[in-house]
Amino acid sequence: MHSHTHTPHWDIFCAVVDNYGDIGVTWRLAKQLAKEYGLAVNLWVDDLASFGHILPALDPKCPSQTFEGVCIKHWDLPLSQDYLPGEVLIEAFACELPPEVLGKITKAHQAGNKVPVWLNLEYLSAEDWIEGCHGLPSLQRSGLKKQFYFPGFTNKTGGLICESDLLATRQHWQETQQRLNYFTQLGLSGIAADDTVISLFSYETASLEALCQHWSQGKQRIHLLVPIGRSLNSLATFIDPQQDLAPGQRFCHGKLTIHLLPMTDQQGYDRLLWSCDVNIVRGEDSFLRAQWAAKPFIWHIYPQEEDYHLIKLEAFMALYCHNLAPEVADAWKALNIGFNQGSQEALLPLWQQVITAHAALTQHAQKWPDEAINDADLATRLVQFVKNS
Repeated sequence: MHSHTHTPHWDIFCAVVDNYGDIGVTWRLAKQLAKEYGLAVNLWVDDLASFGHILPALDPKCPSQTFEGVCIKHWDLPLSQDYLPGEVLIEAFACELPPEVLGKITKAHQAGNKVPVWLNLEYLSAEDWIEGCHGLPSLQRSGLKKQFYFPGFTNKTGGLICESDLLATRQHWQETQQRLNYFTQLGLSGIAADDTVISLFSYETASLEALCQHWSQGKQRIHLLVPIGRSLNSLATFIDPQQDLAPGQRFCHGKLTIHLLPMTDQQGYDRLLWSCDVNIVRGEDSFLRAQWAAKPFIWHIYPQEEDYHLIKLEAFMALYCHNLAPEVADAWKALNIGFNQGSQEALLPLWQQVITAHAALTQHAQKWPDEAINDADLATRLVQFVKNS
């Protein structure tokens, strides 16, 4: 009925669950679809305040605003009466479409009209069963079809988010030694060219205090760069129990200097990862960006009931270590498992082994992105998937 005035667009719905992970992934995807494929994308987000941490120019009180070609809409129920569904509807991470949207597409289906391609964008996993479930339809009671879209590391999955110019930009950044200038821009002082620099963006864990104690007593000068966030809940006592922690502060403990950074936008965070020697990351978005940074990393995976997250960790590590020398792979795997289990005693010798193997791990990390992308990134595969649906 409105088709002559209806501009084709995609709708992506995102409920912010764990502060930044879900919105981080959907924001990157929306930007890439707009920039590289010229698509009109509406990104519906229920928590604009959390989104504002990674997009500082966002106004959390404004119901509709456009950044980088993406129209960001505050997803509050009910949606306005004149809402028209896009050609593609994406529920990010099983967040469920609003009832009004379901009502409109059900009516269209019952009237025999064309309905949008409806996808559930799932969480990233390296487990084997992903290949078998990717693209599977789920028939709804209304007769509508929803399909499961699984990101993944093999060519039988939905691929991984990686912008077309990202790896070349990162390589240029690292080859032209831009890190010390970048640290100066961030207001960080006292970092020498041969100091070890580590970024930290994790959940709470006792592993952090154990590592910091170890680093402070070591031989090598270490700088720990910590964007304000949950990691600090585990470090507050170590840093200074009396102090209110804020961005811009630095704390020296023996050989360890801890620098507190403000939360940054996504481009800034990528540069931070490119500039560090080791990155400690979490969840899904920062985990993937650490891989594109081509540096050794520790993945603090989101804890799940009955330790199911450790199965997901093992699946990824098996894939990642496929071409790595066994003794290096074993040390790196053990460090990641130890970090995730908070086993403090075991961590320190494992950290030493991984640092000893830093050159081999870095070499491996540089080859990994091409292997992981498998000819096509997630946005490219997604656009093709929609064409074929």
